[in-house]
Amino acid sequence: MTALPEPLSREVFSRISRIVDSKGLRAFVIGGYVRDYYLHRRCTDIDVVVIGSGIDVARELAGELHTNVSVFKNFGTAMLRAGGMEVEFVGARKESYSRDSRKPKVEPGTIDDDQRRRDFTINAMAWSLNGDTFGRLVDPFDGMGDLERCIIRTPCDPDVTFSDDPLRMIRAVRFATQLGFDIWPETFDAIARNRERIRIVSRERIVTELQKIISAPVPSIGFELLELTGLLEFIFPELHRLKGVDRVGQHAHKDNFAHTLKVLDNVARRSDDVWLRWAALLHDIAKPATKAYDPRQGWTFHGHEALGSKMVPQVFRAMKLPMNEHMKFVRKMVFLHMRPIVLSEEAVTDSAVRRLLFEAGDDVEALMTLCEADITSGIESKVKRYMHNFELVRRKMREIEEKDRVRNFQPPITGEVIMETYGIGPCREIGEIKGIIKDAILDGEIANDYDQAFALMERLAAERGLQRVK
Repeated sequence: MTALPEPLSREVFSRISRIVDSKGLRAFVIGGYVRDYYLHRRCTDIDVVVIGSGIDVARELAGELHTNVSVFKNFGTAMLRAGGMEVEFVGARKESYSRDSRKPKVEPGTIDDDQRRRDFTINAMAWSLNGDTFGRLVDPFDGMGDLERCIIRTPCDPDVTFSDDPLRMIRAVRFATQLGFDIWPETFDAIARNRERIRIVSRERIVTELQKIISAPVPSIGFELLELTGLLEFIFPELHRLKGVDRVGQHAHKDNFAHTLKVLDNVARRSDDVWLRWAALLHDIAKPATKAYDPRQGWTFHGHEALGSKMVPQVFRAMKLPMNEHMKFVRKMVFLHMRPIVLSEEAVTDSAVRRLLFEAGDDVEALMTLCEADITSGIESKVKRYMHNFELVRRKMREIEEKDRVRNFQPPITGEVIMETYGIGPCREIGEIKGIIKDAILDGEIANDYDQAFALMERLAAERGLQRVK
């Protein structure tokens, strides 16, 4: 390890050093920027803790750089941008908590106080920014040792750390997932003991951490840890209920929790789309509610895709996830995820493929990615057969899309055309005619063509006694 870490060669640090020395203050870079340097990870957020007023230092630096500074007096922090980096200043502090709140009582403190209040040892390391000790690592809790050992550990008593701020329990899982680290046994046991404290944390804060877990290279690690610590039951009960296997005689179904995590990892290997990963996480969410035993078939989950799609908005609402096009995408994926599998098991008809293209629209590739990820059998020959059949489905989709243009198509005959042609207002017959025309196109009875659709409309109108306007 060099005496002067390379990131400290940035001009912003020499400016801060000069300012704090002129004011007789002590300042340190602390937290993620330090940690990520030693992990060889890119970090664009710099946290600077000042023994004194961080706001005053930030304002003077902003004046030198001719940039704006955002001041948050209630929190004693200030933030500015410098050289493509976001630099946040805060005064060193110590904190004390009441039992029923995550909001601490804050008072000025020393660098030791400030490091002691940090969540994990690897986030408590600091570099001095003062001229006489510039670049010196301040590491009272052996964060460097924990980085080398790949350990997530709290600086102080973990029961106190997690009781004070229960969100740190999920953060421990998140860092373990992102970095591929182990949670120190004492820290892990404290999470299990304090898991019910997570109830006082807002859903918004929890889902921010969940999004980071889902976005990790191997997200299953996080959800396994959440289950093992007992946190999952409190923050994601629908997923927790997937765990377990029921048996009747020789019949047992697979553990749907373990299966779901395999699907999630399979999707993660293929796509960075966080919402497709959410679809993987929720694709079997209704299996506990649809589980039934049939002596002839064994365990069944009939209709779990339809019920699961109805559960998606409930989960998103409870999680405080966005109720927008992202939710609609996940809902669509859950609803359709069985369709390509069914197609791959049967003769692939043009009609079935047209309907799949129509319903999936531009999301058909994402759907196929999810369906391929859903094949988690340990029998290699079975996996190969499904993947081969999926390729046949994909080929058929390409052929039909080139020929019939049905992806996201709108039937060429609209309700307005029907009303103008026959001089009628909105009524049941219009919906019936439009539906029959759509089905005729999807079933290949007529082409996706205005003239053929218009001719069919006239036949249908005549059957209903509708007369064209003269």
